[in-house]
Amino acid sequence: MATVLIIDDDAALREGLAEALTDLGHTPRLAASGREGLAALHGDVDVVLLDLRMPGGMDGIEVLRRIRANRDAPPVVVLTAFASAANTIEAMRLGAFDHLSKPIGRAELKDLLCRLPERMPAVGVPDADTEDSLIGSSEPMRAVQKAIGLAADSNAIVLILGETGTGKELVARALHVHGKRKDGPFVAVNCAAIPEDLLESELFGHVKGSFTGATADRAGAFREAANGTLFLDEIGDMPLAMQAKILRALQEQVITPVGGKPVHTKARVIAATHRDLAKLTATGEFREDLYYRLNVVQIAIPPLRDRAADILPLAQHFLARASASGIRHKRLSQAAIDKLQRHSWPGNVRELRNVIERACIMTRADVIGPEDIDTSAHDRTADPSAPDADLPAAVAQLEKTMIARALDACAGNRTEAARRLNINRQLLYTKMQRYGLLEMSEKLTDRVGKDDA
Repeated sequence: MATVLIIDDDAALREGLAEALTDLGHTPRLAASGREGLAALHGDVDVVLLDLRMPGGMDGIEVLRRIRANRDAPPVVVLTAFASAANTIEAMRLGAFDHLSKPIGRAELKDLLCRLPERMPAVGVPDADTEDSLIGSSEPMRAVQKAIGLAADSNAIVLILGETGTGKELVARALHVHGKRKDGPFVAVNCAAIPEDLLESELFGHVKGSFTGATADRAGAFREAANGTLFLDEIGDMPLAMQAKILRALQEQVITPVGGKPVHTKARVIAATHRDLAKLTATGEFREDLYYRLNVVQIAIPPLRDRAADILPLAQHFLARASASGIRHKRLSQAAIDKLQRHSWPGNVRELRNVIERACIMTRADVIGPEDIDTSAHDRTADPSAPDADLPAAVAQLEKTMIARALDACAGNRTEAARRLNINRQLLYTKMQRYGLLEMSEKLTDRVGKDDA
C-alpha cells in the first residue's frame, strides 16, 4: 500500500481525499501549503497529489519544480479546478506523472494509484558518450570491433555493408578516430541525398565562373578531407556517370574540379551502402571495376535482430543519453525488456534509439513499462504477411515464433524442442541465444519443477 502526500490549501478536499485513500487501504499525509508539503516530503512518500493554485507565495508549479529536482523524487500528480492548455503543458514538462481536473472521484483515484510506477532503487548510469552502434559484446559485434581495430591504421579503402539504421557512419567514424588520421578532418557525403548535377561539384569542387551559380571557388569534399577521411555514404545510389569519375580518383588519387585542373588528393576513402553491390554489378547498375576497387577491406554490420544480446545494453545507453540531455533518468521494467527483445527491429539500432527516446519523453513514470514501448511504426514490416515486408526480418520473426512455440509445448525441454523443429540441439541453443529466448526456456523449466513439487 502507498503513502500519499496531499498538498492542497482546501481543507475539505484534503479530508475527502484522505478518507478515500484510507478506504482504499493507503496511508494519507496532509499538507496545507507548498512549504508545508515540502517539509513533509520524506523518503517513505510514494506519490504526491499536488494542488496547482495555492496561496502563500509558492504555487503548485514551483512546488513541482522543487520536488522533481530531487533525483529520487516520487511521482507527482497535479490537481486543478482550472485546467488550461498552458498549465497542463507546463506541469507535464516539469515532470508531473499526470495532470487531473478536480474533483477527483474514488474510482478515478483508484485507477490513478494502479497506474503508478513501482519505486525502484537507483542504478548506475551507463556512459552516454559511447558510439551507439559499437555497443555490445555479442559475437557479431565483436567481429565488427576487431575488424575496425585491424583496419584503422591502414590507408586501404574500406567498404561498409549493412541495412539502414545499423550505424554505418558510426563505424566509419570509429575507423577514423582510432586510426593514424584521427587528427585530420572527417568529411561525410551522402551520395543519395545530393542531386546528380551537383554531386560532382560537391565531391571534386569547382572554380569560380565554371557554371551558372559558381560565384566563388569551392574545394570539394576530397580536398576538404585533406589528410583525414572521406566517407562516401550510400555509394550504391551514385549515378553511373559519376562512378567513372570516382573510380579515376581512387585509382590515381587525382581529382579534377569542375572547370579546373587536376589536383592530387591524399584523403582516405571509406564507402558504405545498404544495397547489394554484387547484384547491382550483375544487372549493370553499378560499375564492376569500381566495385572491385572499393571492396578492398569489407566490414559487414549485422542487423540488430542477429545480435539480440546487444538490445538491452543499447537501450540502457539511450536511456543514459536521454538523461544526459536533461530528461529525468528512467529505467526499464522486466516486461519492457522482454518486449524489446521480442521485437525484430527492422529499423535496427536507429529504430531502437527512437523507441527509447520516445518512451523517455512521453513516460512520466521513473520505470518504463511495456505499454510505453511503441514499436507500431514497424509492426507491418515485421508481419510476414505484409506484401512489402523485409524478407530477412520476416524470416527471423517466423523462426523466433516457431522456436518459442516449440519450447512452450515442451515445457522448456531443449532436446525435445530441437527434435520437434528437426534441428540439432546446438543450433537450437545458438538461435535461442540470438533471439533472447534462453530466459524463457529457464522460466518454463522452473515452472514445471515447481508444479511437480
